[in-house]
Amino acid sequence: MSPASHITDPAANKPGSCGKLVPNCTAKLVDPATGKAVGPNEEGELWVRGPNIMKEYLNNPEATAATIDADGYLHTGDIAKIDDEGFCFITDRLKELIKVKGFQVAPAELEGLLLEHEKIADAAVIGVPDERAGEAPKAFVVKKPDVELSAEDVMAFIAGKVADYKQIKYVQFRDAIPKSASGKILKRVLKEEEAKAREEGAGGAGGEA
Repeated sequence: MSPASHITDPAANKPGSCGKLVPNCTAKLVDPATGKAVGPNEEGELWVRGPNIMKEYLNNPEATAATIDADGYLHTGDIAKIDDEGFCFITDRLKELIKVKGFQVAPAELEGLLLEHEKIADAAVIGVPDERAGEAPKAFVVKKPDVELSAEDVMAFIAGKVADYKQIKYVQFRDAIPKSASGKILKRVLKEEEAKAREEGAGGAGGEA
């Protein structure tokens, strides 16, 4: 999150938080599906407004209209939650959300749960096309050395922790998860590989599920 809207205080900040709003700046979290505001500790797209927030894209009114609404709120594209004390936590990017039967599924939530498994060293989740649901979560999993772990094991582990529409439908094991120099998961690479596999008739989404 840009320091233009939030600021962290090392002495008072919470782990994982990007801080609290700076003075004279307002924010709200909005359900991307309904456009309605959500409450404290609920996830939504972060909208911010204030004198220190950008007003427009130079000479690009179309981009401005797509990003800043009539009330002056900048739609950040970040999925976040704000706790009762006003601390903001960025949990995902709107464009990364998986749309399952009209529901929004955050890959970061599933990735966090996967990493709780004692046999999983690393994981990433993307949405893949699904005839019945529109999209479905697919997990790419790196196993820890010298362990046995099946796709069924992975799906069963998640099944007991999330709602039905968040269930992982496909699992593919990999030697490594593609990441940037800063450690960010390169979802684009995974999606490109998935699309190529589908085009070549390699099954794509099915993986080892």
